[in-house]
Amino acid sequence: MHIINFRPPRIGMLFALVAVGVHWLPPVSGGFRVSFPVVGAVLAVAGFAIMMRAWWLFKKGDVAICPTAHTARLLTGGVYRFSRNPMYLGMVSMLLGLAAYVGTPPFYLAAAGYFAVLNFVFCPHEEAKLTGIFGQEFLNYKARVRRWL
Repeated sequence: MHIINFRPPRIGMLFALVAVGVHWLPPVSGGFRVSFPVVGAVLAVAGFAIMMRAWWLFKKGDVAICPTAHTARLLTGGVYRFSRNPMYLGMVSMLLGLAAYVGTPPFYLAAAGYFAVLNFVFCPHEEAKLTGIFGQEFLNYKARVRRWL
C-alpha cells in the first residue's frame, strides 16, 4: 500500500506519537532542549485555526477532503489566496508548535519529516491531479499562489 492512501492527519499523528516515544528514551533525548513555549503555543493555535478554516471552506464548498478523492471544484478564496495547502500548513504548524513547546530533537525531526512527506509526496500528487482536472485554471492559480506561504 502506498503512503498516498493514508490520510495526512493520521500520518501527522503517527509522527507525533513516534516523537513522544523517542523523547522518553533517555540516551536519545540526552537532555538537549531548545524550547520556546510561548512561540510553540502560538504556532500550534495558529496552525489549528488555519487548518480548521480551510477544512470549513472544503465542507462549505462540498469539496472532497481526501487527497485521493475526485475533486469537482477548485478552491481559490479565503485562506487559499495565501497558500495552496492551508490544511497542510496548519498541520505542519501544529507539529512545529509542539516541537517548539517541548524543545527536544525528536519533535523537531517529526515536524521536518512530516513536512517532507507532505511536500514531496502529497503536494505533487495533488498538483498533478488538479492539473489533470482543471488544466489552465489550476496552472494560473499555481503561478499566483505559493505552495506553502
